Amino acid sequence: MQSIRVMKKEDVVAPDAWMDQQPEEALTLPSRYFYDQSIFTAEREKIFMSAWHVIGHKSELSTPGQFVMTDIFDQSVIATCGKDGKVHAFHNVCQHRGNRLVEERRGMQKGVFRCAYHSWCYGLDGGLRNAPRGERLVNFDKQSYNIPSVRVEELGGFYYFNLDPNAPSMSELFNGADAEMKRVFPKLDDYRLLDEKDVIVPANWKVIMDNSIEGYHFSLSGPCHVDLAALINFKDYKLTQRDKWWTYIAPANKDATHAYGVPLGDERNPDECFFNIGIWPHNTFYTFPYSDFLATFLIIPLEAEKTLLRFGYYSTHDEIPAVTKACMDWMNTDLGPEDIELNISVQKGLHSVGYNQGRYVIDATRSNESEHLVHHFHKLVHSGIHSE
Repeated sequence: MQSIRVMKKEDVVAPDAWMDQQPEEALTLPSRYFYDQSIFTAEREKIFMSAWHVIGHKSELSTPGQFVMTDIFDQSVIATCGKDGKVHAFHNVCQHRGNRLVEERRGMQKGVFRCAYHSWCYGLDGGLRNAPRGERLVNFDKQSYNIPSVRVEELGGFYYFNLDPNAPSMSELFNGADAEMKRVFPKLDDYRLLDEKDVIVPANWKVIMDNSIEGYHFSLSGPCHVDLAALINFKDYKLTQRDKWWTYIAPANKDATHAYGVPLGDERNPDECFFNIGIWPHNTFYTFPYSDFLATFLIIPLEAEKTLLRFGYYSTHDEIPAVTKACMDWMNTDLGPEDIELNISVQKGLHSVGYNQGRYVIDATRSNESEHLVHHFHKLVHSGIHSE
């Protein structure tokens, strides 16, 4: 009877030497990077607490009083459009006893944010406007209890926040990404939110990102991926890495007659494409061929083996085209679940005593099926975790 061979340390590249590998011969990150709690803690502190997190499209904060609340781990941020039209962001916490001010994801606040505990009230900029019985206190200065602000920047038509006041700006980190977004979405400022769907997946956030940034599995895995591959000119699929951002793009298959179960008309956009742009560490914006939407795919880590996926869909149309609706439904009920099944299966397999590291499929030409973006992403993760 043949015995099961268990990986030993000498079978794999030592973690401290992992960065020295040549991409074409490299082994993947060791399995523990995808479930070990100490690794996840390091990612939280060294990557995500100084990362740029998507708030929403500019249209979601264009009218005074509009607000969007976003959580990352145990931190929560409110972004608002002030009366002067300026966007503000501040921590979602009352400065009296620490009660959260907002639980709604989005809303319109025409007055003040009132704490439901003791009715401390804050303006759209996070400044304290009223504290009941505050006049009875000795040396009570309301301005000393304004909610601390959070950095906000805009890139590619979307607002982001960063909890680290010393983090590099988005223009430094993602040079060229703004122009790339505007190239593909020339009406970028005109998009409006159609729908947002949150899905919790029992998998590490990197497992999900890895799946999204390679085309190797497109024609080899489930039927929905095969259908997607049929809508693009896959031989011209290009995966391009920059320092802290990346793209994977292909022209549309101009011979397609149907997409997502809907017949296509004769009028075609000559620039129709499959487009994805990733903004380190966990933000992706994309469009599918003939979908006529701009979509967000945000990978928000919750635990070492639990991740929230946030799917957002945006359109420039007052009346949503049938193909757009069909593509959204297809993503939510077909392609998305097919990918999620792969994510869950990989997460389970990474715990096997019969596996520790695999081999990246990276060819010299960085072809349409090469996994060089996965390797690049893993290098960013490894550097972030092990930085001083």
